[in-house]
Amino acid sequence: MFFGSSLWNGRTHYLDKMTLRELVKAYFAFPAIQIYLVSAAISVGFAVALASDVWPLLLVTVLSPSLYGIVWYLLHRHVLHGNWLYKSSLTASVWKRIHFDHHQDPNNLSVLFGAPYTTMPTILAVTIPFGWFLGGPAGAALAATMGLLLTCFYEFCHCIEHLRYAPQYLFIQRMKKLHLAHHFHNENGNYGITDFSWDRIFRTFYSSVKKRPRSATVFNLGYDDEESKKFPWVAELSGHEPGSIPARPPAASGDARP
Repeated sequence: MFFGSSLWNGRTHYLDKMTLRELVKAYFAFPAIQIYLVSAAISVGFAVALASDVWPLLLVTVLSPSLYGIVWYLLHRHVLHGNWLYKSSLTASVWKRIHFDHHQDPNNLSVLFGAPYTTMPTILAVTIPFGWFLGGPAGAALAATMGLLLTCFYEFCHCIEHLRYAPQYLFIQRMKKLHLAHHFHNENGNYGITDFSWDRIFRTFYSSVKKRPRSATVFNLGYDDEESKKFPWVAELSGHEPGSIPARPPAASGDARP
């Protein structure tokens, strides 16, 4: 049994009703976060044991955040916000879990966190070849460590962006504002979590809600009544009749606006 799992057994945590202290407690008790941290400790042990030259490992450490940023941007924009996963009965449940549920109920902490059965293979598939190219086996192990720790960092920042909490620092305030615009104004932009530089490069960045029209699909990601009639699996898994996907779910009715 995972440490602190009693915090999650049969319970739902809503970030708009939590304090920062409650978030920290729930964050470290969540099984996925514990899996990442334990895996990172194991992989850094391999990196240390296999290391023969410090410079490639420094290069891996310095470049990993940039790799993580571009990979997250591309996955978020083209996979999580793509429409191809829900069009197959084989992948509809995956798409529902990894992003549809989060946009339907943005402050539900249990669906904000990524699912390890999707995140772990992705992290390792990206980081191990990258690290191996730069530093051999030790580089691969260290890159995996960096990917896991960056995932933990991104997940915590993501929580802060939805938390009922007024950040003191301006850069966190701006980060929160940009991400909430993605959730409550227009989902076709601001794909970054902490780093919006790739949004700027690919022209999906918007600094104010006045610069983009409000999207009618911000809560359902384009999986609307007509799409659910053609591809019913997500609707059925969500407890809806195909053709009856709400444009604004009741769970989101109390959410704050950016």
